[in-house]
Amino acid sequence: MSDFNNVKNVQPLADFNWDEFENGSSSNVSKQDLEKAYDETLNKIQEHEVVEGTVISIDKKEVVVNIGYKSDGIIPASEFRYNPDLKVGDKVEVYVEDQEDKKGQLVLSHKKARLSKSWELINKAMENNEVIQGYIKCRTKGGMIVDVFGIEAFLPGSQIDVHPIRDYDMFVGKTMEFKVVKINQEFRNVVVSHKALIEAELEAQKREIISHLEKGQVLEGTVKNITSYGVFVDLGGVDGLVHITDLSWGRVSDPHEVVQLDQKINVVILDFDEEKKRIALGLKQLTPHPWDSLDPNLKVGDHVKGKVVVIADYGAFVEIQPGVEGLIHVSEMSWSQHLRSAQEFLHVGDEVEAVILSLDRQERKMSLGIKQLKEDPWETIEQKYPVGSRHTAKVRNFTNFGIFVELEEGVDGLIHISDLSWTKKVKHPSEFTSVGADIDVVVLDIDKENRRLSLGHKQLEENPWDKYEEIYTPGSVHEGKITEMMDKGAVITLTEGGEGFATPKHLTKEDGSQAKLGEVLPFKVIEFNKDSRRIILSHSRTFEEGKDEPKATRRHNSGARKAQDTPVINNVAAGTSLGDLDVLAKLKADLENGK
Repeated sequence: MSDFNNVKNVQPLADFNWDEFENGSSSNVSKQDLEKAYDETLNKIQEHEVVEGTVISIDKKEVVVNIGYKSDGIIPASEFRYNPDLKVGDKVEVYVEDQEDKKGQLVLSHKKARLSKSWELINKAMENNEVIQGYIKCRTKGGMIVDVFGIEAFLPGSQIDVHPIRDYDMFVGKTMEFKVVKINQEFRNVVVSHKALIEAELEAQKREIISHLEKGQVLEGTVKNITSYGVFVDLGGVDGLVHITDLSWGRVSDPHEVVQLDQKINVVILDFDEEKKRIALGLKQLTPHPWDSLDPNLKVGDHVKGKVVVIADYGAFVEIQPGVEGLIHVSEMSWSQHLRSAQEFLHVGDEVEAVILSLDRQERKMSLGIKQLKEDPWETIEQKYPVGSRHTAKVRNFTNFGIFVELEEGVDGLIHISDLSWTKKVKHPSEFTSVGADIDVVVLDIDKENRRLSLGHKQLEENPWDKYEEIYTPGSVHEGKITEMMDKGAVITLTEGGEGFATPKHLTKEDGSQAKLGEVLPFKVIEFNKDSRRIILSHSRTFEEGKDEPKATRRHNSGARKAQDTPVINNVAAGTSLGDLDVLAKLKADLENGK
């Protein structure tokens, strides 16, 4: 039996007669003594304890383990899946389930032996940051189930490798190394990671590589990943980033235009951070700067052609050759003075011709203009828009003091609010016209240096106040309609044209009532001022002064009667005695008070 191969330190019985034993007679030793002597050669074991044994044979289904007992234990090979390197002679721990089953066979379990010590080993592995082995049993939601020391641990999909894993099934049945990253003692949950081992190796590799890097060093690498903002290049264990702006001297909208995945490329080290393990790489820096090859004869004033590559509100960048760009500011796109967006003139991809306005080869800057391709309208402004000439303009915008209009692109003018109408009091230009409407104008003045035109609208017609001066003489009476009432008085629209104003006291009618909006009444002109375009009227004067006149001198006169009040006073004075002087005094006082 194999048990005899492991008998050690066997001591022969002093009174054992070997001759009798060989002859089939051993009367001096009983069978019980023989069994006792044999049992003393075996290990003392107890059920439900963990002991150490030796692997004596292995096949696909079973592993036979000797623990120094009178029989060997047979353990299913599946309990050793976590250890594919198991071989004959290895020491393993086993759990004694039964010293003898019905067949007299020793029953052992390696799995239960491991379970009894698994939590101790798991906690020790995490505390000491040890690397342990585990067998991947199956796939589960979000990851894999791993047998570690007989415990089912969870391996998240994100912790299998540093790269995303698409096929989890390829790992099932494999034995791999892991690190314990999380333990929940209450629920007996264990989380392991294989990625942590790889990252540790990569970190060590990165530190080694970065320690030998130098700025300006040229290395060969492999394009590992392409993103919208740049390209990651594997430099042999450490990754560096080529930002999209460092791929080419020209504009790059998509890195795929320059490189492809797995492509071998040379890159130059622009910068690196040993602590953060970051490396900035460049590709365009390996080729000469395009500005260095720019035509040396190119100068300010020359015409160039290019393609719009970037556009913003303030202007457009035009590439005249790969890597050489010029800016057309929005103010250089049109002679117009209106603030506008560059998108109104150009679009990305447009082929344009432009004039070089400035060129700085040292700073590698160039400014361009396209309005210069057209004649500046202000160069011939006096010939095209002489003072007194009439034109139709487009209303652009309003201010409190007037209207800005555009005669043509680049030629603007201002119509002051006082030059809109001869007769109407315009409080705001929006009362007179609207933005975008056409309006007829007359050029009043030209300021070529400051690019300003003074325009007028009312000058298109004769000044009616020249005619009003003859019609609305002080003292004359005219019919008018009250068209607006306010606290300080009323606006009266006169039949012959124009508007006048009457204060409340001059709106009292003969019956003592106050004139109302919409009434048509006779009004006497009290004051006329052509320069300030003001006519002061009175309805009360039309009947008050008539009452005080003698019958012989009372007559209606709607024509011009200058200095009419003075003759009235003289006539009254001539026809009265000294006793009637109080009447004259009253009339004089009324006249002085403006009644």
